[in-house]
Amino acid sequence: MIQVDHLSKFYGPVKAVDDISFRVEKGEIVGFLGPNGAGKSTTLKILTSYLPATSGVARVAGFDIMTESMQVRQNIGYLPQSVPIYPEMRVDEYLSYRAKLKGVERSERMRRIESALERCRAREVRRRLIGTLSNGYRQRVGLADALVHDPPLLILDEPTAGLDPLQIRETLHTIRELAGQHTVMLSTHILSEVESVCKRVIIINRGRIGLDAPLEKLGDDASVVTLEARGPAEKIADVIRTIDGVERVAHSSVGDGVAAFEIRVRRDRDPREHIFRSFAQHDGWALRRLDLRRRKLEDHFIEVVLREEDSARVA
Repeated sequence: MIQVDHLSKFYGPVKAVDDISFRVEKGEIVGFLGPNGAGKSTTLKILTSYLPATSGVARVAGFDIMTESMQVRQNIGYLPQSVPIYPEMRVDEYLSYRAKLKGVERSERMRRIESALERCRAREVRRRLIGTLSNGYRQRVGLADALVHDPPLLILDEPTAGLDPLQIRETLHTIRELAGQHTVMLSTHILSEVESVCKRVIIINRGRIGLDAPLEKLGDDASVVTLEARGPAEKIADVIRTIDGVERVAHSSVGDGVAAFEIRVRRDRDPREHIFRSFAQHDGWALRRLDLRRRKLEDHFIEVVLREEDSARVA
């Protein structure tokens, strides 16, 4: 459904998107993540033909975003971060106007509007002026607009921005219901939303893709042991590194002679008993906390961001 090959975008001397490549298959719901300024919105605007790329190639539903932009737009439902709706129009009038712009046949228009309102849980406000609606309902109207021409691909940029917890829950439920019927590319800062609705995640930082993997596999590669201890931090770290299954040890001071350790281990290993015995063999070492947890999306997100920052400092 989406094919991106070596895509780059410059704003003057600033490289917003740096030679990225990825694929999104039909029927997938993919989370597109990154910190502020990572290149998410720029990438989405390029895919929707709102912005031209500086270099590279991208195809949406089989159409080239540069040479076949009208066909691309006909196959996309786009919900931008700030929903551009007309406050002086009533909801059903606005959706009728948008359906006409998108080429929906007159005979199909009312059915499509009814379906979009039903799926977005906005039927009760169909005769309301958009300017009188809450942020939550405005987002629903924006999503109904994206759905009204029944596109195979939906690109949603921060669809829950500004919503309260109940509205977020309802919006995510709607997105989950789209699975299989539509391909969805969802951009958000909220990792729990991605874990709730997506099957795959792409993490971008500083214009580069740092991770592209199914969510179900992210927890399979490693576990993390969190440890707090009083004692010589470097010596403790050196001892922990000798334990079988330990892949990486990082530590930082939390004050009063206490250090916090994050220990990455292979998923099939649990080194806590070995760590405990090691502390018992060293006088003056005091163990205050020892936990094992599976890696979450947040761990991978932070790892990608920190890795790119480290690379930027070295460069």
